[in-house]
Amino acid sequence: MIKLTLLAVAALALAGCATTSQYGNYLPSATMDQQSWFASEAVKQLARRWPPAKTRLELKQATPDAFGIALIKGLRESGYSVLEFSPKQIEDPSTTEANILPLRYALDQIGSDDANIYRLTLLVGTESLTRPYIEQNGSVIPGYWTHKE
Repeated sequence: MIKLTLLAVAALALAGCATTSQYGNYLPSATMDQQSWFASEAVKQLARRWPPAKTRLELKQATPDAFGIALIKGLRESGYSVLEFSPKQIEDPSTTEANILPLRYALDQIGSDDANIYRLTLLVGTESLTRPYIEQNGSVIPGYWTHKE
Protein backbone atom coordinates (compact mmCIF):
# COMPACT_ATOMS: atom_id res chain seq x y z
CA MET A 1 0.00 0.00 0.00
CA ILE A 2 2.88 2.35 0.77
CA LYS A 3 4.39 1.72 -2.69
CA LEU A 4 1.04 2.46 -4.34
CA THR A 5 0.75 5.70 -2.38
CA LEU A 6 4.30 6.64 -3.38
CA LEU A 7 3.46 6.05 -7.04
CA ALA A 8 0.26 8.12 -6.78
CA VAL A 9 2.15 11.04 -5.23
CA ALA A 10 4.89 10.72 -7.85
CA ALA A 11 2.26 10.74 -10.61
CA LEU A 12 0.79 13.99 -9.34
CA ALA A 13 4.21 15.56 -9.02
CA LEU A 14 5.15 14.41 -12.50
CA ALA A 15 2.10 15.90 -14.16
CA GLY A 16 3.67 19.34 -13.88
CA CYS A 17 6.85 18.05 -15.52
CA ALA A 18 5.01 16.55 -18.46
CA THR A 19 5.71 19.44 -20.79
CA THR A 20 9.47 19.01 -20.79
CA SER A 21 11.27 20.21 -23.89
CA GLN A 22 13.63 17.21 -23.86
CA TYR A 23 12.19 14.28 -25.78
CA GLY A 24 13.58 10.81 -26.20
CA ASN A 25 14.62 7.73 -24.31
CA TYR A 26 16.95 8.29 -21.37
CA LEU A 27 17.00 4.71 -20.04
CA PRO A 28 20.22 3.21 -21.42
CA SER A 29 20.25 0.50 -18.76
CA ALA A 30 16.76 -0.84 -19.55
CA THR A 31 16.66 -4.14 -21.39
CA MET A 32 15.01 -4.61 -24.78
CA ASP A 33 12.16 -6.48 -23.05
CA GLN A 34 11.60 -3.54 -20.70
CA GLN A 35 11.70 -1.09 -23.61
CA SER A 36 9.10 -3.14 -25.50
CA TRP A 37 6.94 -3.38 -22.39
CA PHE A 38 7.02 0.40 -21.87
CA ALA A 39 6.09 0.85 -25.56
CA SER A 40 3.20 -1.59 -25.18
CA GLU A 41 1.97 0.41 -22.16
CA ALA A 42 2.11 3.58 -24.26
CA VAL A 43 0.15 2.06 -27.15
CA LYS A 44 -2.57 0.77 -24.79
CA GLN A 45 -3.01 4.21 -23.23
CA LEU A 46 -3.07 5.97 -26.58
CA ALA A 47 -5.75 3.54 -27.76
CA ARG A 48 -7.91 4.44 -24.75
CA ARG A 49 -7.93 8.12 -25.74
CA TRP A 50 -7.58 8.10 -29.53
CA PRO A 51 -9.11 5.21 -31.54
CA PRO A 52 -6.43 3.48 -33.66
CA ALA A 53 -8.32 3.06 -36.94
CA LYS A 54 -9.42 6.71 -36.86
CA THR A 55 -6.23 8.41 -35.68
CA ARG A 56 -3.17 9.48 -37.63
CA LEU A 57 -0.02 10.24 -35.66
CA GLU A 58 3.10 12.11 -36.74
CA LEU A 59 6.28 11.54 -34.75
CA LYS A 60 8.01 14.85 -34.08
CA GLN A 61 11.32 13.33 -32.96
CA ALA A 62 13.78 10.76 -34.21
CA THR A 63 13.12 7.27 -32.82
CA PRO A 64 16.39 5.31 -33.17
CA ASP A 65 16.12 3.85 -29.66
CA ALA A 66 14.58 0.52 -28.64
CA PHE A 67 11.51 2.20 -27.12
CA GLY A 68 10.86 4.29 -30.24
CA ILE A 69 11.23 1.31 -32.57
CA ALA A 70 8.89 -0.79 -30.42
CA LEU A 71 6.43 2.12 -30.16
CA ILE A 72 6.18 2.57 -33.93
CA LYS A 73 5.76 -1.17 -34.43
CA GLY A 74 3.08 -1.37 -31.71
CA LEU A 75 1.19 1.62 -33.06
CA ARG A 76 1.08 0.19 -36.57
CA GLU A 77 0.10 -3.28 -35.34
CA SER A 78 -2.76 -1.67 -33.39
CA GLY A 79 -4.07 0.06 -36.51
CA TYR A 80 -2.64 3.56 -36.25
CA SER A 81 -1.45 5.46 -39.29
CA VAL A 82 2.05 6.64 -38.31
CA LEU A 83 4.08 9.24 -40.14
CA GLU A 84 7.68 8.85 -39.02
CA PHE A 85 9.95 11.76 -38.15
CA SER A 86 11.59 13.78 -40.90
CA PRO A 87 13.69 16.90 -40.22
CA LYS A 88 12.03 18.59 -43.22
CA GLN A 89 8.65 18.39 -41.45
CA ILE A 90 9.97 20.62 -38.68
CA GLU A 91 11.42 23.12 -41.14
CA ASP A 92 8.28 23.24 -43.29
CA PRO A 93 5.07 23.25 -41.19
CA SER A 94 2.94 23.13 -44.34
CA THR A 95 3.84 19.45 -44.72
CA THR A 96 1.73 18.57 -41.66
CA GLU A 97 -1.95 18.00 -42.28
CA ALA A 98 -4.50 19.42 -39.85
CA ASN A 99 -6.00 16.00 -38.99
CA ILE A 100 -2.69 14.43 -37.94
CA LEU A 101 -1.79 14.51 -34.23
CA PRO A 102 1.86 15.28 -33.44
CA LEU A 103 3.43 12.74 -31.05
CA ARG A 104 6.50 13.05 -28.83
CA TYR A 105 7.72 10.97 -25.90
CA ALA A 106 10.12 11.09 -23.01
CA LEU A 107 11.14 7.99 -21.07
CA ASP A 108 13.46 8.68 -18.16
CA GLN A 109 14.51 7.83 -14.65
CA ILE A 110 13.63 10.03 -11.69
CA GLY A 111 16.30 10.84 -9.14
CA SER A 112 19.55 8.93 -8.87
CA ASP A 113 20.45 5.85 -10.91
CA ASP A 114 19.60 3.59 -7.98
CA ALA A 115 16.15 5.17 -7.33
CA ASN A 116 14.39 2.66 -9.63
CA ILE A 117 11.59 5.11 -10.42
CA TYR A 118 10.83 5.72 -14.07
CA ARG A 119 8.55 8.10 -15.94
CA LEU A 120 6.90 7.78 -19.35
CA THR A 121 5.44 10.93 -20.87
CA LEU A 122 3.50 11.01 -24.13
CA LEU A 123 2.76 14.37 -25.72
CA VAL A 124 -0.07 14.11 -28.23
CA GLY A 125 -1.14 17.35 -29.83
CA THR A 126 -1.58 19.79 -26.94
CA GLU A 127 -2.21 17.05 -24.36
CA SER A 128 0.22 15.06 -22.24
CA LEU A 129 -0.05 11.70 -20.53
CA THR A 130 2.43 10.71 -17.82
CA ARG A 131 2.85 7.50 -15.86
CA PRO A 132 5.39 6.65 -13.16
CA TYR A 133 6.81 3.17 -12.64
CA ILE A 134 8.82 1.66 -9.80
CA GLU A 135 11.16 -1.29 -10.19
CA GLN A 136 11.02 -3.63 -7.23
CA ASN A 137 12.31 -7.19 -6.85
CA GLY A 138 12.92 -7.51 -10.58
CA SER A 139 9.41 -6.35 -11.54
CA VAL A 140 8.27 -2.99 -12.86
CA ILE A 141 5.09 -1.80 -11.14
CA PRO A 142 3.07 0.89 -12.94
CA GLY A 143 1.47 3.85 -11.18
CA TYR A 144 -1.55 5.82 -12.40
CA TRP A 145 -1.66 7.75 -15.64
CA THR A 146 -2.07 11.51 -15.34
CA HIS A 147 -3.58 13.55 -18.14
CA LYS A 148 -2.98 17.23 -18.84
CA GLU A 149 -4.99 19.04 -21.48
